[in-house]
Amino acid sequence: MYSDPKECLYCTNNETLHNLMIDVCHLRVSRVFIFKEQTYYGRCLVAYDQHVNDLNELDEEQRNAFMDDVCRVTRAMQTIFNPEKINYGMYADKLSHLHVHLAPKYVDGPDYGGTFQMNPGKVYLTEEQYETIKNQLLKQLQ
Repeated sequence: MYSDPKECLYCTNNETLHNLMIDVCHLRVSRVFIFKEQTYYGRCLVAYDQHVNDLNELDEEQRNAFMDDVCRVTRAMQTIFNPEKINYGMYADKLSHLHVHLAPKYVDGPDYGGTFQMNPGKVYLTEEQYETIKNQLLKQLQ
C-alpha cells in the first residue's frame, strides 16, 4: 500500500503527527522525532524528509545518507540512555513513508528479548521530561 503525500502523516505535518511525536530536528536527509509514548524510554523515530515509500526506492547516495542519519540518532540514544540494545522497526504497512522506529531496550525493561510494541499507550512523560530528552538529543546530534 503506497500512501498519498497529501494524506501522509509526515508530509502534511499535521495535528495527528504532533499528538504522537515531538519534532526534534532535521538532519542531512531526515527528521528526528521523540515518540510521546515512552514505554521504551528514549524511543525515537527517524523519517526520510521526502515522500518515499520504501528504502529500496532510494539510490545508493540517498540510502547511505538516510542510514547515516539513523546511525547518528542511535549513537546519540546510546550515549544518553545507555540501553542494552536499540531495536529498529521499519514496518510501514499502513503508512508507507520511509521511517524507522528506534526503541531502546533495557535488560529489566518491557519486552526485553522480544519485539517492541508499536504503541502500548502506557507511559507518557511530563512536558519538562520531553524537553530534557529533546535538549539531550540536540546536544548529541550537533
